[in-house]
Amino acid sequence: MPDKVGVVGVGAVGQACAFALMLRGSAREIVLVDRTAERATAVATDIRYALPLSSTIEITSGDWTDLAGAGVVLICAGVNEKGGGATDRDDGQGRLKLLEKNASVYAEVVPQIVAAAPEAVLVAVTDPPDPLAELTRALAGHDRVLSTGTTIDTLRFRTHIAAQLGVNPSAVEALVVGEHGTTEVMLWSSVRVGGTPLDNALVLSGDPASLSDLRAQIEREVRYANITIIEGNDASQFGIGVMCARISEAILRDERVVLPVAAYRERYGVTIALPTVVGREGAAGDLEPSMSEDERRAFERSASTLRDAAHSIAGRSS
Repeated sequence: MPDKVGVVGVGAVGQACAFALMLRGSAREIVLVDRTAERATAVATDIRYALPLSSTIEITSGDWTDLAGAGVVLICAGVNEKGGGATDRDDGQGRLKLLEKNASVYAEVVPQIVAAAPEAVLVAVTDPPDPLAELTRALAGHDRVLSTGTTIDTLRFRTHIAAQLGVNPSAVEALVVGEHGTTEVMLWSSVRVGGTPLDNALVLSGDPASLSDLRAQIEREVRYANITIIEGNDASQFGIGVMCARISEAILRDERVVLPVAAYRERYGVTIALPTVVGREGAAGDLEPSMSEDERRAFERSASTLRDAAHSIAGRSS
């Protein structure tokens, strides 16, 4: 398996992905491709000056042909939430507002990626990533396609719970499934803190907040975290950059680690995030977490939303 990662689209998120890949030593070789070649060259040059402090050997810019031999290609090309006007908390579409524009971008770039790196696992990072991964799968003609799914949402969920309880986020077991978007489902019923159910952990921590109050607050913080970040810094980039590096590692090293990425689920008829075994071929299996009745209904609504979104752009793959 090659130890090379391609990053297509070197805007804020693509740059964060490249930087995280280098810092973590996720790959030995990183290649950046962007429609503005000068930008890709500048970013590669800037990061290259840090290579003496990293286990990464080479970071370069190039064109489509330079993706040859990549084991993973992170697709970050397209319009971001601020540029696409998807920053209204009251707009139920959320990231799906970007779908038409970014589906056009993917219809252009995915065939060129596949021609250059036919064996690579393709990871849709651009928003909205789940229907774009569905489109990528159709364009690529293979199933080695993932989206980042609810990986960043899950980290945000764990982080906000931990902050409320005054513990390290690593102590929190919590999961977000479904769409990476407004219909995402936070599985409160299975939250554990050091193996302790959340309501018990609240009592032990001395936190006076009720579970319902805590849930309402954290759901707002997690569901709209991207907008809060964008309001202050134009782009939500660093968290997802590190998560993309982690996904790349799992693929390149065939780790078979379980992450809530999105892959095509035949039983739901769509690409949607669930706990997934991630390895050399992308999705190597998936798990069905326990859900309460309310959570199950919410998840089915999320799947329906994604099926409708995928159907709306199905013509792009022909």
